[in-house]
Formats: sequence, structure tokens, C-alpha cells
Amino acid sequence: MKKICSLILALCLVLGLTAPSAEAASGSFSSAQQTVQALGIIVGDGTGNLNLSGDVTRAQFAKMMIAASSYKDTISSTAKSSPFKDVKYTHWAASYIQAAVSAGWLTGYTDGTYRPDNSVKLEEAVSAVLKMLGYSSTDFKGSFPEAQLAKYAALGLDDNITKTQGQVLTRQDCMYLFYNLMSTKNKSGSYYAATLGYTVNSSGELDYSSLVLNNMKGPFIVEDSSWTSSLPFAASTATVYKNGSLSTVSAVSTYDVYYYNKSMSTLWVYRNQVSGVYSAASPSTSAPSSVTVAGKTYTLATSSASYAMSDIGSFGIGDTVTLLLGMNGDVVGVVAPGKTNETKYGFVLSTGTTSYTDSSGVTHSSSVVNMACADGNTYQYEYSGITISTGDLIMVSFTDGTASVAPLGNQSISGTVNSSASTLGSYLFADDVQIMDSSSGGSFLKIYPSRLAGMSLGSENVRYYALDEDGKISCLILKDATGDIYSYGVLTSATENYGSMSVSASYKYIVNGSTGSFNSSSLAFGCSTGPVLIEFSGSSIVKMRNLSSVTLSSLNSSYGLSGSTQYPLSDGVSVYISSGGSYYLSSVAAVSVTGYTLVAYYDREPSAGGRIRVILAYAK
Repeated sequence: MKKICSLILALCLVLGLTAPSAEAASGSFSSAQQTVQALGIIVGDGTGNLNLSGDVTRAQFAKMMIAASSYKDTISSTAKSSPFKDVKYTHWAASYIQAAVSAGWLTGYTDGTYRPDNSVKLEEAVSAVLKMLGYSSTDFKGSFPEAQLAKYAALGLDDNITKTQGQVLTRQDCMYLFYNLMSTKNKSGSYYAATLGYTVNSSGELDYSSLVLNNMKGPFIVEDSSWTSSLPFAASTATVYKNGSLSTVSAVSTYDVYYYNKSMSTLWVYRNQVSGVYSAASPSTSAPSSVTVAGKTYTLATSSASYAMSDIGSFGIGDTVTLLLGMNGDVVGVVAPGKTNETKYGFVLSTGTTSYTDSSGVTHSSSVVNMACADGNTYQYEYSGITISTGDLIMVSFTDGTASVAPLGNQSISGTVNSSASTLGSYLFADDVQIMDSSSGGSFLKIYPSRLAGMSLGSENVRYYALDEDGKISCLILKDATGDIYSYGVLTSATENYGSMSVSASYKYIVNGSTGSFNSSSLAFGCSTGPVLIEFSGSSIVKMRNLSSVTLSSLNSSYGLSGSTQYPLSDGVSVYISSGGSYYLSSVAAVSVTGYTLVAYYDREPSAGGRIRVILAYAK
């Protein structure tokens, strides 16, 4: 059976893709549809309708073949000559028919016609696809089309196609035919998709992400309200993702960065901006390939961004700028601060001083704050006239090119996040909402609304929130709300000494299969050996506690069951086989309740956002 690899999780989050599931990987309707759309083999009409029940003409089939071949993007939509007497050069498919015939995949009739409006029959399509795989008539014994149809079945090209010799193919039949073609080996033994430059593994599984990315156009910057006029499809019917979440065209703002896939009629929009002092360029300001802004270095991804940050561009060392970042976090464009109305929220990691030399050779020194921002990044900004300390909430805004740092007080909100993670209490989340979970020890992590689905939040775990101009939550700073900011492992040795005037401790642990140790002459955590939560600060441990446990009656890739209670698995759940006092790193797929006694360790109750962090497996 043919399969499509699911997109790696990180990229799914970035693109907001619906990657085919394990079931879809066996050749299901949804994965086939997504794949041929991503390839541009079958596209929808103006409303997105694929009309899969419609019959396919010989003209349409020729165009599908070109879209599924190395000739894609090299064939003009207009022809300069007439390939057949019934296919004039003005025919919409003339260039595709001419290319497919020239490649030897399709043929006309002995009377000099092609009959473009005739419906394509199974044996015609099979013969053509086998030629795409490198087979010729000399490779078959017996009469046509029986030998070709036998090879078609032997190669698995017939998966999910029920048509027989003489029957007309529908668009759905062709969808499956080209879907199957992609992971079929050609005559030379190479997977067909690989010959087109797509990513496949040793089993011929084709990476859905590579299809999307290879057919994606961009980046582009929204300059004004007319930006949709440049799209090759109607914006009103497009599927829109903004910052990885399903959105709408109306949510797109000036200076957003976007990409599109024409065949999928899909837009990916990103609003990720960084404002701060431009303090360095590499390798030089005359031809920069990367720049340092707000204390962090970014790669320049476009020639226009490189020009803007160069000696002859609009911005020089010492200027305050706003970087417009694309899907990979690289710089797509640069504008003057204030144009984007950007405001950043977060807390103080540290304060200090810094200096830089401007383009005139003058050295400037100033006080700076290193900030953990709700977008999950750290930034450095100059400040003056205020007193701030590590852990304080702050806001950074920009006026006339100057950053302004202001302290914030706690501002909490309470309510339950709904099951679709679109609201918190009576407030909607903005499409580009920034959410950060943090700890008193300075750890922080960007999270997505879906992580909060079903959770109740309040003053005990919300430090700050902000609303946008539409009254939607644009920023949410949490305090130890999810537990995802910590590391989890197994404490294998714990020695704690409590004296009348002193305390000391020595610990040994395993995290992600790696061993470590920590000694302290001033603190102890009161932990016993077994699975634990650990917060690191560099090489030191600032927090540790034991986890709660349950024995599981069943386990799958999503959750463990104990009694009637489901305990969701964390994304990075660690599984260890415990034997003779030793722990061997394993996986969820490698253990089961039939062969092992499974004890799951969780950080808090599922209703409070808890997850199974560690599983110990004991052989029965």
C-alpha cells in the first residue's frame, strides 16, 4: 500500500498543515486528495470544488501528466503550433498535449486527430503512466492492453481504483492513479517521486511537507489593502493560516508576511516582528547576510532586506528598526519602528550595560534589559529612568524610532479555555495571540492555545494579559500553568543532610536517557528516588519534586488509562524499562500492558493540564 509521511510536528505547527494520519498513509481519500492538490495535478474551480465525480478528458489527462512530471513549470500555457488537426494552437491544452506526445506518453489516432474531448479510458491512462515510469512496448509480452493492465496491478498502481478495461476514469480515479504513481519504483528501480526531486524514505514514503514547500511561493509582504490582487486565486475562497492557526483573510494586516500555494488555494501568513537597536552586521555592513537587533542575530533572507541594512540602504548601525520575519524566523523585510504599532510583553531576565560603535565611529554605552518575551524569544533593549529587577513584568513600545521600556503590574484574567481553544472565558484569542508559560526560576516557553484547551485559568496561574484593538486576547503570560517548562526524569540517588545550621544534598538523575549529578551545600529539595520534575538554571538545579503515579491498564500514543481516567501523554514523555535497579530508555511503542506492568508518573491532574511525563515499565 502507498503511504504519505506525515509532516514533522514542528513544521506542522509552523505551517498549520493537516498532515495525513497513520490511517491516511495507507492510501485513503484524504491523503490522496491533499497530495495531488499540493502537486497541482488536480486543482479546484473558483470555489475550491475538485469535482471528483466528473469524467476526465484526454486533454485534461495530458495536463495532469505534465503536472506530475519533470516538465512541470517548464511548459507554457500557450502553444505556438497546432499538434493535431483537431487541437489548434489556440486550444487551452495544446501545449500540454504537445509535450505529453513529444515525451512518448500519449499518442493520437491514425486519422491525425487527438480527440481532446473524448473521455480517457483506463487502458489509455495505464499505458501512459507506465511510459512515465520508463516502460516501453518491448517490456510487455502478450497483447495490448492485457499485459499493461497486469503490470499496472503488479506495481500497485490500481490501489483504490475499481475501473476495468474500457471504462472511463473519473477525476477521483486519476487522483488515486497519480497518488499511487508517486511512490512506485520506475523501471530503473528509483521511486518516481524521488526522480522529481521530492523527499522520500527507503520505503518510498513521500514527505507531504516537501510537496507543500516545493510548490509554495513567497515570501511577500502586505504593503496595503490591494495585496490580494496579486494572488493567483480568489482570496475570498482561500484557506488561510496565520501563525500556524486557521484564520481568515480579514485577519491579515499591513506588514504581515505571507506565502501561498496556488494549487491548494492556501495562504500562510506570519506576523512575527522584532524591533530594537541595529548593533552589528556580518560579514560587513557593505554586504550583510545577518544582523544583530535587540541583542539577537537574524539571517537576512531577501535581497531587499540585505539592501535595507547595508551601507547604502535605509538603516545603519545604531538605528532602531523593525524586522519582519518569515516562516523560518529569517528577515524578509525591514521598516522603521512605529509603522507596525508593535508592543512586546514579557519579563526581565537580567539587566546590564552594553555598547556599540555607529557608522560614524562613535561608541555608545547604555543600560539594557534582557527580556523574555511572550513570543518565546529573548530580546535586549535600552532603557533609562526606571528601576526594574529580574522577574519583573515589562512592556516595550516604540515611538519615533525609540524603544520605551515600562514596568507592568500583574493583570490577571479568569475563566475556562473552551475545547476548540478559541476563547478564555468570554474573551476570544486573537489569531496571532502570544502565550508564554513561565516559572519563578526564570524558565519560560512559548505555548499554543490548543495546549490550554479545557483548562481553567485564574490569578494563581495568570500573571498578565493584554487585549488588542478588537478586544481579543493578544498576549497571555502564565505562571507554571502547564508544567511544560520543566525537565522530567528519574532520580536514581538522593542524599540529603540537614544540620542545625546547614543543609546539603547530593543527587544523581537520568533525563532523556542521559545521566547527570548535582551537589549543593546550601539547599535540598526533600525528594526521594524515582521520577521527578526538575528545573535547571544552567548546570544548576533550582527546583525538584517527585511526581504522582498511577498504574496503567492500557496505553496508546495519546494517553494512558487507569481505571476510568484518561491521562494524556506529554509530547516528550520518557519511557524507561526498569530492571535490577537500572533504567533503559525505551518508547511508548515498545511497551504494552500485556508484557509489562506500566507505572505512569504525572505532574498534576489531567483537568489542570497535567500530563504523563515518565513511564516506568517492569517486565511481567
